[in-house]
Amino acid sequence: MAIRKVGVIGAGLMGHGIAQVAAQGGCEVLVCEAQQGFLDKGLERIDKSLAKLAEKAKEKGQTFDAAAVRARIRGTLSKADLADCDLVVEAIVEDLDVKKALFAELGKIVKKDGIFASNTSSFPIAEMATASGRADRFVGLHFFNPVQLMKLVEVVKTDKTNEDVVAQARAFGEACGKSPITCKDTPGFVVNRLLVPYMAEAMKLAERGDASIPDIDVAMKLGCGYPMGPFELTDYVGLDTTLFILQGWVKRYPNDPAFQIPKLLEAKVKEGKLGRKTGQGFYTWQGDKRV
Repeated sequence: MAIRKVGVIGAGLMGHGIAQVAAQGGCEVLVCEAQQGFLDKGLERIDKSLAKLAEKAKEKGQTFDAAAVRARIRGTLSKADLADCDLVVEAIVEDLDVKKALFAELGKIVKKDGIFASNTSSFPIAEMATASGRADRFVGLHFFNPVQLMKLVEVVKTDKTNEDVVAQARAFGEACGKSPITCKDTPGFVVNRLLVPYMAEAMKLAERGDASIPDIDVAMKLGCGYPMGPFELTDYVGLDTTLFILQGWVKRYPNDPAFQIPKLLEAKVKEGKLGRKTGQGFYTWQGDKRV
């Protein structure tokens, strides 16, 4: 079965991007939201993104048919409209109980050979798969922000995922213009499992006074060739997001020494300094630019 019709639940920061790249890959896309205002905002983001791509293509003497892509995207407020989707991707709030309830509902709505996927960055795929009632047809599809630009998608399989489903998910990722990698259902998958403890360890370095925040960032940029140091990256991702991931891991795996919450991170979040999104984190920001 080829994936031709895709449902995306959630039109927010990640969902609208997933919907767009799926449509760019030739799929018919149905974006589902709980409220009309949220849906309108998500579709507006897609319109602006497609307009930018068309303008950039024009500057290069190329063509990009934004209208054709947009015509493949429709919005709905009813999950019942997802019944005949080949793939349904969840991109809603990072609350495991809410996600499990959603998939339990979808399991009764979507056709039996439909594939389910979650865009979660930190929750166990297996728990959502079990809730859906079709664990063999469930994968993680972890896209990265901004979805339209980042080339990676992690295809996460559980012990029960059918290998044909994994292959179809990888093919879908490629159709979206991504480079898919496959991994097991472990905490943080590949990227966050390495990245989040790395950022936390950098904070503990600063807490101990081993080096200053700017010097740690410079060290990792010039010493390892990273585009951002760990503190600048945490600001970009969001300090609250980073703390949320660590809190979840500490709760689930209290004896794993890799999962520790720096006091510096807790203090910043308590002060409301969440990074780029609030204009202040480890650095001061104006929009997407560090001051």
